[in-house]
Amino acid sequence: MNEVQLPRRLNVGCGLDIRPGWLNFDSVDYGGNSLGDLNRYPWPFPESHFEEILCSHILEHLPNFNAVVTELWRVAQPGALIVVRVPFFLSTKYYSEPDHRTPFGIRSFDNYEDFSGRKLRFYEQWKLGHRTNYGSPARFVVESKQFHFSNFAALRWLNGIINLEPVIYERFFATWLTPEEVFFRLRVSKPKGSIGSSKHVDVS
Repeated sequence: MNEVQLPRRLNVGCGLDIRPGWLNFDSVDYGGNSLGDLNRYPWPFPESHFEEILCSHILEHLPNFNAVVTELWRVAQPGALIVVRVPFFLSTKYYSEPDHRTPFGIRSFDNYEDFSGRKLRFYEQWKLGHRTNYGSPARFVVESKQFHFSNFAALRWLNGIINLEPVIYERFFATWLTPEEVFFRLRVSKPKGSIGSSKHVDVS
């Protein structure tokens, strides 16, 4: 097997979204992507390699959330950007698809959040006491977590309202006006200086 130069940007579960200059990784051959089992860990990538990772409508298909979150953290550089797009668990985009395994809400990454350096809001005080992350080392600075109400242009104006306080909106109002998707921007929190090799074997 030959060594190949790995791109620094990873598109996890790329599907038909084959991006030039990215490592497009999926378990199905869509033409132009690298093949691998997304449920088999570790993924065939070195530690602390990628500077940007996209997970667009893939994490809801994977049954072991803690394992995949820890793996995303492992392969990402310190300070790397991870963008996550998933269907909101109350929407038809989630529950009408039989292959969906993991439900997502606005607080899905709370157990992995690095909240050092910021003041916790009153409804976040529980984070000081315990975390249900199975002892995972994965930590992320949550730069943003927002709802996307609808892909219909006439309804997008609601995004501004429901994202004023998305946690409160989810708790009290999401069953009345249900958003379609949740978007996250995460920054990887890990010691600097641990940048992986740009080479790896067997990414076909």
